[in-house]
Amino acid sequence: MKQISDRLYVGPQLTAQYIRRVKSRGFAAIINNRPDGEEPGQPSAAENRSAAEGVQLSYSHIPVTEGQISESQVRAFQEALSQADGPVLAHCKTGTRSAILYAIGEVLDGRMGKDQVIPFGQSVDLDLSGAVKWLDAHSC
Repeated sequence: MKQISDRLYVGPQLTAQYIRRVKSRGFAAIINNRPDGEEPGQPSAAENRSAAEGVQLSYSHIPVTEGQISESQVRAFQEALSQADGPVLAHCKTGTRSAILYAIGEVLDGRMGKDQVIPFGQSVDLDLSGAVKWLDAHSC
């Protein structure tokens, strides 16, 4: 798990057991950015939603396929983050797609420059070049 901002952490695929630990660490919400069926044996969004709701964690499923991010997914991610009553753990396979959604939103809203994305990613040990590619393709 990597801290991205004062409210956002990203990490790899969660299991029901790990979701219970997330709650005990003070998190308020989970954002799942992984499409169901991306990998054999991966827990489904429905299974993880049930586990999260079982321990009173807010749960959002915003599935993102690498290289196919839409602005509506970025905005849905931002909304889920802003509506949480505390720290949020966003996850995908490795945490990178979740961090890319965050970075794109920060640039779109003017809180980060496009030239800051790669250094920011390096500071949290994540490759955010996908965010820069998206921003270039969308003339941002």
